[in-house]
Amino acid sequence: MKHLATLYKKELLENVLPFWTSNSRDEQHGGFFTCLDRYGKVFDTDKFMWLQGREVWMFSMLYDKVEQNPLWKDMALHGATFMEKYGRDEQGNWYFSTTQEGQPLIQPYNIFSDCFAAMAFGALYKIDPKPEYHAIAKDTFENILRRRKNPKGHYTKNVPGTRNLKNFALPMILCNLSLELEHILGSEKVNEFIPEVLEEVMNVFYLEDKGLILENVLEDGSFSDSFEGRLLNPGHAIEAMWFIMDLAVRLNDMPLAGKAMEVGLRMLEHGWDHQYGGIFYFMDVHNKPPQQLEWDQKLWWVHMETLVFLAKGWQLTGSEACKSWFEKVHAYTWKHFKDAEHPEWFGYLNRQGEPLLQLKGGKWKGCFHVPRALYQVWQTLEKAPAFSYLEA
Repeated sequence: MKHLATLYKKELLENVLPFWTSNSRDEQHGGFFTCLDRYGKVFDTDKFMWLQGREVWMFSMLYDKVEQNPLWKDMALHGATFMEKYGRDEQGNWYFSTTQEGQPLIQPYNIFSDCFAAMAFGALYKIDPKPEYHAIAKDTFENILRRRKNPKGHYTKNVPGTRNLKNFALPMILCNLSLELEHILGSEKVNEFIPEVLEEVMNVFYLEDKGLILENVLEDGSFSDSFEGRLLNPGHAIEAMWFIMDLAVRLNDMPLAGKAMEVGLRMLEHGWDHQYGGIFYFMDVHNKPPQQLEWDQKLWWVHMETLVFLAKGWQLTGSEACKSWFEKVHAYTWKHFKDAEHPEWFGYLNRQGEPLLQLKGGKWKGCFHVPRALYQVWQTLEKAPAFSYLEA
């Protein structure tokens, strides 16, 4: 396993990051282009705040943890300046998208714009400790907490009181965001916050009789026998489990790491396409027809996050299942998602593993999952195995 660390490091530093530094920067109006074709050419100029935030976070994090590369810091500041100037409404909510020039296009209905803005300015504050960056990160996080019971607010389409569901994505992200912002929020606040999100992720959304994590449950945590209530997103659940492993390390709770590993492996085994390989995008927990027409597509982020989970699971526990699955998912991911002819990776494959789209970035894919996963796997495999859980 350890010998693969160099492969992931080289791919990150020599292939993926240069693609974004060369092609995504908007020199005319600021911020980043994310709609980039196979060759890095811009095919649409709209800017999506959650992807702006993700790219600011990426370059800030790499500058902090890998190398004080002036280009990376400049990229982070370039994106943050655009976000600070154009990204929020008067109440401090982050828009979903703007025009190239920064005019608001889509209202701030999506709380994930706020999540990644908080991450971005929190990471930027580490490398350029200006009070305004600290304030933006802190204020945005507090706004997330205010909105989390009703994330879409008046933008929601649902009729109140009929089928009130809560979604897995927000508590999952908060597991990671709380650690990302500990230097902003303070350890005491994070310590108060962690048990709540752990309860949500590991118990409320966890369907114990099947060992699977649901995407939606009723507000009281009970199962909803509906399209939304039966929905599984294996990639989301697996990604969340490496967030939980990081929390377990932070808490020195190796049994929690072991449980996260077991849940993630169960989701992976359930979500694996045994006919064509790869991990399904959506599934129904009762094996009824999913409502998502893209249910059988293979997506880049699902496989990249699974590699991170498996690397961390092996490093922490010595699990042979994690090692075996890592080798299997690694082979599939590098064969089908990596573009052998041009920089960066494909995002969308059909069930058979063929690219559906030639793009390298768009409305949903930006400078985030591929480079973050390459970084995480590189760093994880370079560490000496801990195997703490098995020894406990």
